[in-house]
Amino acid sequence: MSRFEYRRFWRWFIDDFLGIVREMRWSYLPPLMIYLAAGVSGFTGIVESFFVKQELGLSASFLAGLGFWAGLPWALKMPFGHLVDLFWHRKALFVYVGAVLMAASLMIMVGLTGYKELMVGMLPADVWYVLASLISPVGFVLQDVVADAMTVEAVQPYDSEGAPIPEAALKRMHVTMQTLGRIAIIGGSALVAGIGGWLATVMSYAAMYWLSLIIPVVSVLGALIGSWNARRLRSTYERMGRSQEEIRDLLRTEECTLKPNWHILGGSAVFVAASLFLGLSTFSANKEIIFLASLAIIGYLVRQLLQDLEPSKRRDIIGIAIIVFVFRAMPSIGAGASWWQIDVLKFDEAFFGTLRQVASLLAIVGMFALRGWMSRRPIPYLVVFLSVYSTVMMLPFIGMFYGLHEWTEATFGFGARTIAIVDTMADSPLGQVAMIPMLAWIAREAPPAQKATYFAVMAAFTNLALSASSLGTNYLNRFFII
Repeated sequence: MSRFEYRRFWRWFIDDFLGIVREMRWSYLPPLMIYLAAGVSGFTGIVESFFVKQELGLSASFLAGLGFWAGLPWALKMPFGHLVDLFWHRKALFVYVGAVLMAASLMIMVGLTGYKELMVGMLPADVWYVLASLISPVGFVLQDVVADAMTVEAVQPYDSEGAPIPEAALKRMHVTMQTLGRIAIIGGSALVAGIGGWLATVMSYAAMYWLSLIIPVVSVLGALIGSWNARRLRSTYERMGRSQEEIRDLLRTEECTLKPNWHILGGSAVFVAASLFLGLSTFSANKEIIFLASLAIIGYLVRQLLQDLEPSKRRDIIGIAIIVFVFRAMPSIGAGASWWQIDVLKFDEAFFGTLRQVASLLAIVGMFALRGWMSRRPIPYLVVFLSVYSTVMMLPFIGMFYGLHEWTEATFGFGARTIAIVDTMADSPLGQVAMIPMLAWIAREAPPAQKATYFAVMAAFTNLALSASSLGTNYLNRFFII
């Protein structure tokens, strides 16, 4: 490596990789704590799986149906987001209500695992479990819509001296904030994936659920720090000589004058009703009908929402959303590939767990490394690059289908597992990158009084892409049987 290349690498390492630590602000902490609480929510996942199997004896079909109902609260993210905008000056209440619901769900599980006879004396155990499974997601959705909008509040347009922050630096700060949000969620998930499994072997089920009560506490602390930070910023702006009207616009501390958008509220009600009706139906093509109906409803909501934007900004966000939608809608290799890895490559549960851990950790490292790159490149460039790169990263698994691992083991001494780990290390960061530029754009350009609504509606639109991906994967697995 030449001296020039070394200095260039060192500058990238300091500015881009470690720069995210240097650019951390106190104001970023409140939404990050709420995101972290969501990330570590899977702490009791392993314990819950064993408890349900050993103690409740619920069937797989019942649990699959329960999974549908437990996922339904996320369809409420759009009206919840609009309500958060309408009552932004009371946003902490949404976090507190969410924390109470999460704590109530965990306390039910404490009762079932530690005081089962007492609980069964009031209601059957399976009824308690269904209740716990349904109220917890509502709490997480309430907190998620607040955290999304708090990421906007976290990036203030003035520095500590009162000078306006340049547009390029402000864009970089929004990318940093959204990157840190993804890191908090993924990092929390990776952390509890290992610790939760180990603690499950040395602690009782009830003790695990008692310990998990710290999760809603973390989110409440985030809301409290957010309130303290708003007061701190108000004092800072007053010292800078900012007017009270300007401070109100920056911090949105007064009662909101935004009028309810009945298109959003009514359309969301239709969306939830359609999800319920079609989800419980027995149509042979109910998944396709649900997807098309959802796409039509959310497309209408996006159209209504974007009417207040300037034409140029409207074209920008529509283009970004479509690009991200198409990228996320690409079919995956499906469960058949996993079965092939189990049957032919002899991957076991422990190794799949290792791959998931590697993917999570490398995703975090990758977002550290790619943050500066994301802030400097246009979104179409990013998505095209990610698409090509993801295609290249599939080649090792295609090669192993034709015996690549046998040749490498005979020639170089490493086989399928080494190839899988290296491929996962190279590919894992990029799947998390695609959403960050769109979130940063919404944080920067959406109307100040409708940030939560924009986040919720655009997230619903791009999340539909995952349904499209599942449908495409289903069709591919029918035509190309592994």
